[in-house]
Amino acid sequence: MKLRADQTGERGLPMPLWLQGAIESAQAAVISALIVIAPIVAVWATAGFQDSRPDTLARLAGQAWLLIHGVPLLLETVGAGPAALPESGTLSLTPLGLTLIPFLLAWRAGRRLARASYTDQLWQALLGSWLIYACFGLTTGFVCRVPEVGVGLWTAAFLPLIPVGLGMVIGARRETGSWSRLIGVDAVAWVSRAGQNFRWAGSYLGSAITAALVALMATLAASAALLAVDLVIHWNLVIAVYEGLDAGATGGAVLTIAQLGFLPNLAVFALAWTSGSGFALGVGSQAGPLGTAVGPLPSIPVLAAVPSGPLDFGFVALVVPALAGALAGWWFLRAGENHFDEWLSIKIRARSFTAAASTLVLGVVIGSFTGIFAAALAWTASGSAGIGRLTEIGPDPLRTALFVAAEVGIGVVIGYAAGPWLERQQELREVDLGATGGQ
Repeated sequence: MKLRADQTGERGLPMPLWLQGAIESAQAAVISALIVIAPIVAVWATAGFQDSRPDTLARLAGQAWLLIHGVPLLLETVGAGPAALPESGTLSLTPLGLTLIPFLLAWRAGRRLARASYTDQLWQALLGSWLIYACFGLTTGFVCRVPEVGVGLWTAAFLPLIPVGLGMVIGARRETGSWSRLIGVDAVAWVSRAGQNFRWAGSYLGSAITAALVALMATLAASAALLAVDLVIHWNLVIAVYEGLDAGATGGAVLTIAQLGFLPNLAVFALAWTSGSGFALGVGSQAGPLGTAVGPLPSIPVLAAVPSGPLDFGFVALVVPALAGALAGWWFLRAGENHFDEWLSIKIRARSFTAAASTLVLGVVIGSFTGIFAAALAWTASGSAGIGRLTEIGPDPLRTALFVAAEVGIGVVIGYAAGPWLERQQELREVDLGATGGQ
């Protein structure tokens, strides 16, 4: 981007990268704020708020903007009655679907900044953009604080940088095509100067992490498919809750948008459900494949689809992470980066022992990485809905990590061990097809 000296089309002074980063960041903040304001204005236009003063609606929009960026809101209410004591809680359940809005805007900004920067100058644009976005968050948190809803200023300044920073870095990486160009370091040349064992270990761990991501995405995709099937099966209950609320066209649309915002959270809940660890819908509750025991739930249509009571065949869902692990094990075999097996074969001549040991270690490594990634997803998707029973919502990260790691690890061992047989079967099919085509 260049600053124009006049309207003749001649280029003037180049725009400083930090200023261009600040402009891109400001655009992302303003656009995401307008998207948040739109449904609030729609509800206000239909007289859906008891307090319709402009300052109240503006603070509500600012609080919603902070929430979709992962900033927790500190709630404080006073119960009914003269002797009622104040209650306090934290609203920290982030709608990950709406968090994609600033993430995608930042992804676009990262690509634009990468095109405008040299390899060793991108940090200037990123630093300027992050400083401006932190100022937006700090200002919004300061303006939107009220006695009923508190906002931590430090969290309001820095937590929005997580989705925005990730979006910009990933967008810049997408534009540059490699991490080496992004950070200005030739990683290939640096690795080539390292020892053979170091290169083997790096390739082994890199492929194991990729295989863990394969297992995680396969499990998440299958869990999301099960969630969709569950919604279809219980669609009549979901519609009944909608009809009971009688929120009107605008209220129903806003409610649907809010539920769509939590759809990625529900997909992570489904992942924890299929792993057997389950998830909580309130203090002391648990929903899992072997049964569901939850208390009264709020009148939210999507919650009507939660499976209830004992499930005779719920244990079948535990196969999903194991199948995903088998897919990851097969992928690792095809990648051909099992250097630990090669190193172990050099040290120990008993092939039957080295093959079994390296396969078990591979299952532990990939299963552990998958469990860590699943724990991160569970921690991101869970939180508190404020005050009362619903202060615990979502899967427990540690429990989810243990269940996913164990099941994926078992699947990896099976998939890697069965991989050679699958490869031979595929080769035989190709030979048969080639022979048939030749005839």
